[in-house]
Amino acid sequence: MSKPKILLAEDDAIMVSLLKTLLNMEGFDVVALFSDSDVPNAVRSEKPDILLMDVHLATQNGLDILDQIRSAEDISSVYVVMSSGSNVEDECMKHGADIFLLKPYMPDELISILKRAIRPV
Repeated sequence: MSKPKILLAEDDAIMVSLLKTLLNMEGFDVVALFSDSDVPNAVRSEKPDILLMDVHLATQNGLDILDQIRSAEDISSVYVVMSSGSNVEDECMKHGADIFLLKPYMPDELISILKRAIRPV
């Protein structure tokens, strides 16, 4: 069985490094995108189980990207975890996020969410 794949759209290099290490240790395959990457096309090519995306990327707005993903038939069903240091949970959920994580969050909280998303109860 292959490892569950997480596509990471985050512009903070330290956060990317920490998340890659944590998620790899927990048995996930992690693909990190550059902050100006075409996230919808990356979802198409990487076919992740989950997209973990920051709301505020360096050159892009995560909510706009989420709108693009949810309106594209071929990728609209990808599970999306949005995160931000600002409490924008309501806005993320209205745009179609599956779940929102307020930064800073505990690693156990993230892992629990990812595992539930991959193996629904």
